[in-house]
Amino acid sequence: MTPGNYLPTEYLPVLIMMIIGAVFGIVTILVGNVVRLRRPYYEKNIPYESGVTPFGEPGLMFRVSFYIVAMLFVVFDVEAVFLYPWAIVYTKIGLYGLVEMLLFIAILLVGFIYAWKKGAFVWYSKGGSDTL
Repeated sequence: MTPGNYLPTEYLPVLIMMIIGAVFGIVTILVGNVVRLRRPYYEKNIPYESGVTPFGEPGLMFRVSFYIVAMLFVVFDVEAVFLYPWAIVYTKIGLYGLVEMLLFIAILLVGFIYAWKKGAFVWYSKGGSDTL
């Protein structure tokens, strides 16, 4: 960098692409607002969920058990992703890799058993108790 040149020219293409992307997004929204047809009617304006007319009050709170199961699914799903690279390089890492992966699976199993014992996989529905 010379004493009078403080503009990092390496970032200039990134800045140009950001400006082009922002301008494209704004122009697309404006053109869509000007060109589209506006024919509102009752069926078009009612809310729906996956093609089914909603029933009940909007904004009902879910039980905490739904969130716990969702978080456990994400945790165990992300951890299962680590098994794929291990399976690919298993022949190269040998016995050390096998022991490390068995330890990893044992830690996951301990977490699964802990969640199971705490009742994280059990919730109560209208008809009684259900387990996942």
